[in-house]
Amino acid sequence: MFLLDADTLIQAKNTYDAFDFAPGFWDWLDRDHAAGLLASVEAVGQELKRGHDELADWAFARPSFFVQPGTAVPGSIAQLAAWVHGQAQYTAAARQEFLAGAGDLFLIAQAHGGSHTVVTSEQSRPESKKRVMIPDACQAVGVPCVDLFGALRATGGLMLVLSPAS
Repeated sequence: MFLLDADTLIQAKNTYDAFDFAPGFWDWLDRDHAAGLLASVEAVGQELKRGHDELADWAFARPSFFVQPGTAVPGSIAQLAAWVHGQAQYTAAARQEFLAGAGDLFLIAQAHGGSHTVVTSEQSRPESKKRVMIPDACQAVGVPCVDLFGALRATGGLMLVLSPAS
């Protein structure tokens, strides 16, 4: 299963897959979620719902898209915490932000505990001092990580088709 981070959905809504421009993208999310291929985590859903916009409405209408933490999540969080505390390059603030229970931590922990793949637009930056990047945390605990286009290709999801001229 692919688990999407908040920024992947936010960027889609704000840019190339806006609701009015690419409704097929949102249909793909619904279809592949129903097929058990896509989801996100409850913490991401909570973050999106604070937006008071079309994406928040979408998230409120799809509670099952945002899965509850699985039983393996606490152990996975412990592994992530041990890893991040062992990384001397991160500032204390960067460690605290990552471990504060934000969507990123729960997303990676759910993926780790359930053998899932994380979908994010973030890029690896192992030299970063001020922020723990999702791909770096995923790599540290052996979680596969792809961008949205990787997930689209892997699921056979979506194809851009020109609509007939009106």
